[in-house]
Amino acid sequence: MPLNLAVPLLIGATLFAICGAEDPYRFFSWNVTYGDIYPLGVRQQGILINGQFPGPDIHSVTNDNLIINVFNSLTEPFLISWNGIQQRRNSYEDGVYGTTCPIPPGKNLTYILQVKDQIGSFYYFPSLAFHKAAGGFGGIRILSRPRIPVPFPDPSGDYTVLIGDWYNKDHKVLRTILDRGRKLPNPDGILINGRSSNGFSLNVEQGKTYRLRISNVGLQNSLNFRIQGHKMKLVEVEGTHTLQTTLSSLDVHVGQSYSVLVTADQAPQDYYIVASSRFTSKILTTTGVLHYANSNKRVSGPIPGGPTIQVDWSLNQARSIRTNLTASGPRPNPQGSYHYGMINTTRTIRLSSSAGQVNGKQRYAINSVSFVPADTPLKIADFFKISGVYRTGSISYQPTGGGIYLDTSVMQVDYRTFVEFVFENPENIIQSYHLDGYQFFVVGMDGGKWTPASRNLYNLRDGVARSTIQVYPKSWSAIYVPLDNVGMWNLRSEFWARQYLGQQFYLRVYTSSTSMRDEYPIPKNALLCGRAAGRRTRPL
Repeated sequence: MPLNLAVPLLIGATLFAICGAEDPYRFFSWNVTYGDIYPLGVRQQGILINGQFPGPDIHSVTNDNLIINVFNSLTEPFLISWNGIQQRRNSYEDGVYGTTCPIPPGKNLTYILQVKDQIGSFYYFPSLAFHKAAGGFGGIRILSRPRIPVPFPDPSGDYTVLIGDWYNKDHKVLRTILDRGRKLPNPDGILINGRSSNGFSLNVEQGKTYRLRISNVGLQNSLNFRIQGHKMKLVEVEGTHTLQTTLSSLDVHVGQSYSVLVTADQAPQDYYIVASSRFTSKILTTTGVLHYANSNKRVSGPIPGGPTIQVDWSLNQARSIRTNLTASGPRPNPQGSYHYGMINTTRTIRLSSSAGQVNGKQRYAINSVSFVPADTPLKIADFFKISGVYRTGSISYQPTGGGIYLDTSVMQVDYRTFVEFVFENPENIIQSYHLDGYQFFVVGMDGGKWTPASRNLYNLRDGVARSTIQVYPKSWSAIYVPLDNVGMWNLRSEFWARQYLGQQFYLRVYTSSTSMRDEYPIPKNALLCGRAAGRRTRPL
């Protein structure tokens, strides 16, 4: 990995305070720029990292310390967030506006991250100003330590596969549409690693097995992923080794990441790699190529079909994804026990989405509150005890049934409690939610309305632990969350227009303790803005 000599020396002192000195360091220097890209054949202004679209992968090992110096060469503020990286005790590094001041144009910020007790497949993305619609995203992989056994043989290759929907319009045009209170049109196409129409190629050798880390980095569409003539074996979901299920195709909802093994066990020719939209009236499809090294035939013929609008098919597949309880590797450990189903929950929080107009403009909400960013990041306001930035209790623990209203919604919960969240979807679209800073146990999902009797259907033994959950139309999904990570954490819709127009809030996991065992203080190199501008951070 490139050593970033531009990292200020003061960072060194910070590192030893935050990170275990015995764990390795990996240094990255990223320059974020605009550049011309042609993902659907139309020139657009894209966001590049070190000249790349998508951005460079981050390769790391459990407990590595990642020092990522990000230079903002754009003309507007910029932030990068880390989808699925938990950031233990350190929400200041989360890279969303509720916790981190944006990087001004021409300036830089050094992120100090540790992938503590994590393995698996994740990705990073730009979190501000609808930048995600222009690029700036890339894959993150965290390998197990060499002596920790993995429940499958080492693959012959390990590849990042970023799939997602895409618009021909530049991100600034899309942002203007939303700022004017209008809905976005449907996306124009699907990309695989920034390319469409067989632009992506994966080279394999006959008889060998490969790992594909598939993430849906798009803006709103669930996608189905498949490879012509080949089966996929699911082995990992967002940091959890799974029971190894063989699949013909896989639904990947927005914000989700999966690892599959694919064996090149067919005749030596080229095969379609396919990603197509789910639950849409018009099915968008793109293809790549699985290319055998000794191929004697180019890809041809009809593109293999997949599921389209069938909800039950997707629901049954989701329910079949279970944790491999015999596999080594980090797992959530609520209150000293892996047996999450034997722990009593302390609170049930029900969250329901809604869409509507506020002051003649389109807005989206959770429990009737449409989030409005404050003038100061919430976590920084907490540290400096700046009053009036937000108020806890600004969002209810249950749906209110009332109309949508605007507020800077923050829900307070207590540290070291064990909480049940129920996501209720009264709308006719599928939804996807992500909780920063956490893995949670997926215990149930079904159609209709959730009631306490729905708990009779819960999986209390081997539900998969992950950080992003889909909620099917007119349905519910339930998760258990061990609230063991103090901080201010973003809970958001992964449908990016909905997130931008208010379908998110912040979960303030609170303790009165000031011990570094519970939460790290603000980093000395933190950028300060809003009402905190000009103040000083204390040394770590």
